Amino acid sequence: MLRTEYKNNMLTAYIDGEIDHDTAAKIRVSIDGAVQSLKPRLLTLDFSSVSFMDSSGVGLVMGRFRQMKLVGGELRVTNIPDRLYRIFAMSGLEALGVLR
Repeated sequence: MLRTEYKNNMLTAYIDGEIDHDTAAKIRVSIDGAVQSLKPRLLTLDFSSVSFMDSSGVGLVMGRFRQMKLVGGELRVTNIPDRLYRIFAMSGLEALGVLR
């Protein structure tokens, strides 16, 4: 479901599988705990292994964007499959400049 890696003041969260209401809550708790303890300059959410996402995935990204702003860091969302990118684009996340 989630694997994290911390290196050079950067935290990368590799998300695997489906993101729905239940899994998003668990992912959020794990990532938020790591951000609070490590205070990374950059948080990267890697979506390369995400097979399904509903609106909970958008909420997950928005919440992490706000959290990183609070700790003075940045968020980047990478390796987004095309079918998921459309969901992000329709939600307005493109305007935040975090999608790669």
